Amino acid sequence: MEKIKSIFHYNIGIGDAEMSVGSFLFWVVLLITLLFVLRFVRKILTRNLSFERKGKFKPIFLFFNYSLYTVVVLLMLQNAGVNLTALLAASAALLVGVGFALQTFFQDIISGIFILVDQTVHVGDIIELDGKVGRVENITLRTTRAVTADNKVLIIPNHMYLTNTLFNWTENEKQTRESVVVGIAYGTDLEKLKLLLLELALNHNEVLKNPPPVLLFKNFGDSSLDFELVFTLKDGFKTELVKSDIRYAIDKTLREHNIQIPFPQRVIHNAN
Repeated sequence: MEKIKSIFHYNIGIGDAEMSVGSFLFWVVLLITLLFVLRFVRKILTRNLSFERKGKFKPIFLFFNYSLYTVVVLLMLQNAGVNLTALLAASAALLVGVGFALQTFFQDIISGIFILVDQTVHVGDIIELDGKVGRVENITLRTTRAVTADNKVLIIPNHMYLTNTLFNWTENEKQTRESVVVGIAYGTDLEKLKLLLLELALNHNEVLKNPPPVLLFKNFGDSSLDFELVFTLKDGFKTELVKSDIRYAIDKTLREHNIQIPFPQRVIHNAN
């Protein structure tokens, strides 16, 4: 028994830092216990969340876990006799330099926490940021990954949400309201035009029947009657493709019915 006690009281260390085997084992057990306690707490807090939301909160738990582990390790070093005050003071200049270098990194982390906590952006949302549009595929503490309509990956640093205006196209739902503008020649049968364009929109398989498309008479232009065809899409991510299809269909339909799309003309008179 005395031999076992002597083993626990045996000191190990490097330089001025010393710790008994018993104390070392205590801190190791504490770290292991902390690991299991944090896992249990995480399981309790997320048991009623969907699989998607559990994944979204994972980075926050990791950040919290690493923070606690860091505190425990510092306490262990202090218990071993390491002068943390002197160590931090000696590395103050280095820490200041690192702090400036990592300023944006910490902005990303803080922004990521805000995004995940207040649910500003969800996986699957279609967002527009700094003129770029993409569907969100993954959100971490530092970055948000989104895929554009042409299958390019956008890696967005989270701090950009603080410095730019974010448009969430699908905050309310996946459907979006879109429109296409067209100018028609004066003298056109407008009732006929209205029937043609509304039917054209309804025939597209990405356009919803309800709410129904609407043709708005926008203005009497200098050389045309200006209309806006408004419709609702099933999937806002396909906006540009559908609007292109609608424009092609409008051009074809107007040609088939001899309805002109006017363009500005200039007449130059020669004084001679």
